[in-house]
Amino acid sequence: LHADESVCLQVWMYTGELLTEDELDAAANGDGLGVDLSLVAASWEKIVASTLTEATLTQPDSTWMQTGGKRGQHSEHLGFMLAELQFLPRAYPDAKW
Repeated sequence: LHADESVCLQVWMYTGELLTEDELDAAANGDGLGVDLSLVAASWEKIVASTLTEATLTQPDSTWMQTGGKRGQHSEHLGFMLAELQFLPRAYPDAKW
């Protein structure tokens, strides 16, 4: 396992929820505001498979995927990231971005 494959394995488990439709996605799609994630999934899988092949990487065999983000269930790491992202606007509330 070389370094690139290790990174691929570390992030792979976060790709599952990317294309998992929840109630909000279904409602938006039904109202013509969203996309049909099943159609996006087929295209995404084809592009990812091609990219991994070109990069001489193997798609991980693991079927377990991280879930819960679309339901607001996040790890403690999100708090640290949000604090970092919120620092500038809070420190300089009158700034124009």
